[in-house]
Amino acid sequence: METFTLGDSGLQVSAVILGCMSYGDPKLGNHEWSVGLDESRPFFKQAVDLGITTFDTANVYSLGSSEEITGKLLREFTKREDVVLATKVHGVMRPGPYGGGLSRKAILNEVDASLSRLGTDYIDLYQIHRFDPLVPVEETMEALHDIVRAGKARYLGASSMFAWQFSKMQHAADLNGWTRFISMQDQYNLLNREEEREMHPYCLDSGVGVIPWSPLARGTLTRPWNTTTGRSETDAFGKTLYRQTEESDRQIVDAVAAVAENRGVPRAQVALAWVAQQDAVTAPIVGATKPNHLDDAAAAVELVLSDDELVQLEQHYVPHAIEGF
Repeated sequence: METFTLGDSGLQVSAVILGCMSYGDPKLGNHEWSVGLDESRPFFKQAVDLGITTFDTANVYSLGSSEEITGKLLREFTKREDVVLATKVHGVMRPGPYGGGLSRKAILNEVDASLSRLGTDYIDLYQIHRFDPLVPVEETMEALHDIVRAGKARYLGASSMFAWQFSKMQHAADLNGWTRFISMQDQYNLLNREEEREMHPYCLDSGVGVIPWSPLARGTLTRPWNTTTGRSETDAFGKTLYRQTEESDRQIVDAVAAVAENRGVPRAQVALAWVAQQDAVTAPIVGATKPNHLDDAAAAVELVLSDDELVQLEQHYVPHAIEGF
């Protein structure tokens, strides 16, 4: 599988990134649909066999057990120096004022906890999971810079927030000579394209790579409208997404189906190909709980959609209010 430079950095990520939120103890946290160690193992083996070298998790996924599974299985199937391991900080891990957020105290504690769970000496891409309005951006950026200087992280990234918040944090880093973010992990798919207004132009202009989460809109783009799955029925966060403009969303889902039928490929390949083909995007983050999920993802990055197909897929989109922050 091809690799791409993440932003203006020297870090190379695979064209598909395996999102590891699906792997963790379903009894911990709020991911009842996650799968445990033994069920997760085939997906990591398949990912490595397909040439996927980049793996994304977070401390809060299944309250740390996702990091534990990710670290253990990567040690089984790869060499540490051959993979890019990404995790995140911000979510609440325990009660108390320092159980979450982006204060210096919380960040310095949580990076060590993540390193221990992952079973590694360093994190390739350490990301803030959300913006923390309660902490000065200078405090957060200096703490993250100190982590990089200490060798606990190689690069820094961020996830969903407003473009003005992201630029404010980058500006603080620039003013003080601290480490900048090289990536933005945002929600981006055919049903939610709001990042095209501000965030993606900013990332293109400033040399930041984009690695979108939910490129398949929680699976909505991969199946007939209103079809449910075990995950969709128990995913509390997912139930807050893709409810605003159902009429236009249904038309987009139908357009994906039409293009897929004409191409003779699964819907997932079309939806992922669209994301991968966007100028700002470096690589999509894809979750997998069935073997065909990774096969479709690998095939999607080789699928080039025509101009007419792009119009067909995009023409029904209407503006949304921001969601997922």
